[in-house]
Amino acid sequence: MFKGSLVMLSLLTMFIILSLDTSIINLQDKFFEPVSAQGFNNTRSRIQNETAESTTPPTDRTLIVKLLADNLENRINKSAAILEITGELPQVKNVSYANSISSELHGIPKDLDIAKRKVAQDILATDKDLQLIFFLMPNGDMYMEEPYSRQQNLTGNNFAFRDYYKGAVSTGDTYLGNVVISASSGLPQSNIAVPLYHSASNNNTNGSNGKMTLVGLWGGGLNKSNSLLGVWSGGLNLTVFSETLQSLNLTNGERIVYVDQHGLKVADSNKQSFKTNQNESFANLQAFNNVLQEQKPGSAIEMINGIRMLVFYEPVQFHSTTWAVLLLKPA
Repeated sequence: MFKGSLVMLSLLTMFIILSLDTSIINLQDKFFEPVSAQGFNNTRSRIQNETAESTTPPTDRTLIVKLLADNLENRINKSAAILEITGELPQVKNVSYANSISSELHGIPKDLDIAKRKVAQDILATDKDLQLIFFLMPNGDMYMEEPYSRQQNLTGNNFAFRDYYKGAVSTGDTYLGNVVISASSGLPQSNIAVPLYHSASNNNTNGSNGKMTLVGLWGGGLNKSNSLLGVWSGGLNLTVFSETLQSLNLTNGERIVYVDQHGLKVADSNKQSFKTNQNESFANLQAFNNVLQEQKPGSAIEMINGIRMLVFYEPVQFHSTTWAVLLLKPA
């Protein structure tokens, strides 16, 4: 019944990519396959041209940060759109095996709910910016995770304490979580969470506060009941985002980082720092605080590790969450 899942996902993803503004996100084709390879060449060339000369004026650094922010924003939106669309599939909304959840297995057995696992596997094969897909029950209990090896490696069973779960459930909308240490890999990870609801049979607003909740790109304005079915989520592959930055021709001590809403590092152009200082925070920088307060690009002089640095910054918006791109350059 569901043998066409991969074909459907490919078609949907192509639709999503074509719907995005690809004129500004052409970065690193070799790191995004097969979906993420669409239209990333031109911007990579533009950025490498901008960074090739040490005498490049500050205005060009502003352009580089802008291009990277647009790239990151589009990639996050693309992955979120895939999760939102697939979250409306009946096999994803089916939780008939919930009684088989085992604390020892950290979810249902590997051979149960094959249809949902197949959708998850198809997403991972389609979007290399995602490294795992999982489904949480309304109370936050883990239902399933793909790859299954990641489910086996989990150290907990309930994730209602995580900010991505709280954010998705409290807002009734797709939510981008902050960087956390993954319970299944021990590595930094950020999750996109999509709350799923039982479809309402009427057009009443959702919830006691009258707020209408929309789920999926193809919601068409239809309301959902306030009965939470679960949370369909995907974990971003932060290593891939760092590889994008590490391939750029940065010179003269320049460094570029992506940071989450709390100032924690998401990706880093410095290979060594990305590996050895995974919990690095930029929350104390005025540049980061300017992003949160002003929600617009700019630059600031900062003292970082005793060195005077010029920091260019650009906000990255995703629903209610603001991340940032920071370019650090010796002043």
